[in-house]
Amino acid sequence: MLAYQSHQHKGGGRPLSVVGLHLKQCKRVAKNRLFGVQGAAERECRRRDAGEYADDKRLCGNTDTLPVQMLISEKGHLNHGRLAVFLLGLFTLICGIVLSSIPWVDYFIYKNLRLRNDTISFHYWQKPGVTRLTKIYIFNVTNPDGFLNNGEKPRLNEIGPFVYRENMEKVNIVFHENGTLSFQHKKILHFVPELSVGNPHQTVVVPNIPLLTLSYLSTSLPKLMRLGLSLAIRTMGIKAFVEVTPEQLAFGYDDPLVMLANKFFPKHRRPMRLMGLLLGRNGTLSDVYNIFTGHTNMTDFGLYDRLNGRSELPQWKQAPCNTIRHASEGSFFPPKSVTKSDLLYVYDKDLCRAIPLRYRRDTAKDGILTGLYTPDDEAFAAAADYPDNKCFCPEGEACAPEGLQNISPCQYQAPVYLSYPHFYKADPKLLAAVEGLEPVKELHETYFKIQPKLGVTLEASVKVQLNLKVEKQSFINAVAKFRSIMFPIIWAEEGVKEVTPEIHRWVYLATTFSDIAVPIFSYGMALIGFFVLACSCARAYRKVIFSKANIERGKEKFRRGSEFIIHNQHRLMIVRESYSLLDPPPQARPPPPNVDPSAVPCLYAPQ
Repeated sequence: MLAYQSHQHKGGGRPLSVVGLHLKQCKRVAKNRLFGVQGAAERECRRRDAGEYADDKRLCGNTDTLPVQMLISEKGHLNHGRLAVFLLGLFTLICGIVLSSIPWVDYFIYKNLRLRNDTISFHYWQKPGVTRLTKIYIFNVTNPDGFLNNGEKPRLNEIGPFVYRENMEKVNIVFHENGTLSFQHKKILHFVPELSVGNPHQTVVVPNIPLLTLSYLSTSLPKLMRLGLSLAIRTMGIKAFVEVTPEQLAFGYDDPLVMLANKFFPKHRRPMRLMGLLLGRNGTLSDVYNIFTGHTNMTDFGLYDRLNGRSELPQWKQAPCNTIRHASEGSFFPPKSVTKSDLLYVYDKDLCRAIPLRYRRDTAKDGILTGLYTPDDEAFAAAADYPDNKCFCPEGEACAPEGLQNISPCQYQAPVYLSYPHFYKADPKLLAAVEGLEPVKELHETYFKIQPKLGVTLEASVKVQLNLKVEKQSFINAVAKFRSIMFPIIWAEEGVKEVTPEIHRWVYLATTFSDIAVPIFSYGMALIGFFVLACSCARAYRKVIFSKANIERGKEKFRRGSEFIIHNQHRLMIVRESYSLLDPPPQARPPPPNVDPSAVPCLYAPQ
């Protein structure tokens, strides 16, 4: 083997390993060649090809400098393993960049969110399986005589709650080609004594709703007919207050006036045979609902299209009071991430209208992000302050005061008004007219907790109070002493506190988990792809194949570098060197079989 011995400069220069310099120069030239970087030898070769040095073309040969030579093995064949790693890294990098720039997971989420037979959301919507409770509170009048005879305010004592578990499912489901489906509600209520306070069979005193309704409607009758009506009521022994049980008040009891109305009233105004404020909630309801499934547009997902074949509520004559198409039945809403709207609407038959819900703030429900919605401040606003509510005012009657909603068109024209419990957010005069009510926001406010990405309701509580509007009628003896008043009768809370574990798991994976896992996965793929590419290129760069032509270029580079050093052009290098031939060690290794020793004299000595 040949080696070179370096001496120090007389002035005390630093030692330089010329062998290391030679190898470094050869390797740099070879790598520059393979990676398309033009070094001094390459530029020299191009000058010779141009004819400047026609007598020496030893270094020129093949001038192909494509970086793809990194993929060539030592035998001159394509290195399939290195190529596979390179392509895998490139593919992973591209996939990571693409997946991080598009909402690809949302496609699968919304595909399972749309209502069709084989989706999770459809099974949850069709038969929720959640514990849905209906709580009923009765206002017991403790001073009926004092109110009628002594001018006292009605003294009310809240009794309850009487809790009923509601088993609900959708039946008679039919899918339509326009992206909607129709269905009917089936509800079965079961009394839950362990959650109730009080006995549902105890006696309470409440206003006689049929009698007071009849007296209210009789104002339009001629005087002679009112006198005859008064005589008939006295003959039947009907009084202004009645004693009933909470269960009877909610789900029906026999009343002579209701029975007469059921027989003789026109069909479109005919009440049921029994008197009950929550009557008709058990069994399959007759109403046929039609909602959007989300297949045409997620902005309509879960919203009503028609009710009993009509696109408007028949009880109200003008929009927006009769509008139903922007309302939901409460299980699903259009995702806020799609609509970008802070306002939602929910419709229930007992409400007799669509109630607007306003987004208030973000909150958490069992580790899942939800939006808290409460009724809009203008839902029960007075028509004088909010003109859009004027269409709720019946013809020929005064509009309801602040905090009340006239629902008589949905109650067989009975003067029933809707409000929040205990006149929460209502005109203070209503609260001042009675004793025993105390509105509390935490107890009496309606709210929904809705997941914004999916529009799924995770918790809800709807709280409404039914009030009877009474006007003094001196021509009917039974109610002649009954003063004009908005009389609270009952309030109910209906809602869901928890969803099933399966639905909670699905919502958690589609929201909380995916919001964390998807960016990690997407950006992680991009980083892994970049790392694989970088490592592949670096590994290939370190293992460049040194062909005979590349070694010759290295030798030329070294010779030109030595001349540069000898002519004292580099201040850090020695200016004088001497070289001597060293005897090769006995254990010197012969060159590999595929390498010509004469082609690499700087590495191998002849034997």
